[in-house]
Amino acid sequence: MSSSRKDRRATEDYLKAIYYLAEEQDPVSTSRIAEARGTRPASVTKMVQRLDRQGLVRYRKHRGVSLTDAGLQVALSTLRRHRLTELFLAEALGLSWDEVHEHAEVLEHAINDRLEERMDAVLGYPEFDPHGDPIPAKDGTIAEINARPMASLPVGCKARVARIVDDTNSELLCYIEGLGLVPGIEVEIKQIEPFEGPITLKVDGERRVVGHKVAAMILMTLCS
Repeated sequence: MSSSRKDRRATEDYLKAIYYLAEEQDPVSTSRIAEARGTRPASVTKMVQRLDRQGLVRYRKHRGVSLTDAGLQVALSTLRRHRLTELFLAEALGLSWDEVHEHAEVLEHAINDRLEERMDAVLGYPEFDPHGDPIPAKDGTIAEINARPMASLPVGCKARVARIVDDTNSELLCYIEGLGLVPGIEVEIKQIEPFEGPITLKVDGERRVVGHKVAAMILMTLCS
């Protein structure tokens, strides 16, 4: 891989990581970036200083890192290619939803504008990827999902699976799929055990029992 391609990949990976982390807290500390990236803090500091010089982030020592408008645009563009690629791999090539993330992590950096537009058209201009995550539009806008963790829903309500929070854990995705809890499926909350105990659901006429930790990873929208 050429040095320019390596630099582009590193830049896009860092900006995307900062985007994700900023959803929880902004500015983002370099230690959080290092943990998320599995990288030494000194390496992160060096990288964010470079991104700051390029106008892609604002970095202040001891205060953290924030994306600039230019950095946000790159992060959302990378995220768009990633999620489009996940959907293309699943729908066009038949890969399972627990496989697509790893491949998309690599392919997102190699897709040019023409290929991105073609994939978008072939897929019918989709709004969501296989895990229920919204695909950013070409102009950078991204849909907001009014969804709640399954673990927070009351007994007796009916809801629809909207999104799986962690799409990087293939074992978790396989487990959730085995329970039939894929995006779009409707469930009814039948019973919730106290003290963060298991949750009993009705899915396609059958009862399913889901642990509290797994239920917290599944976002739901209430059925009207």
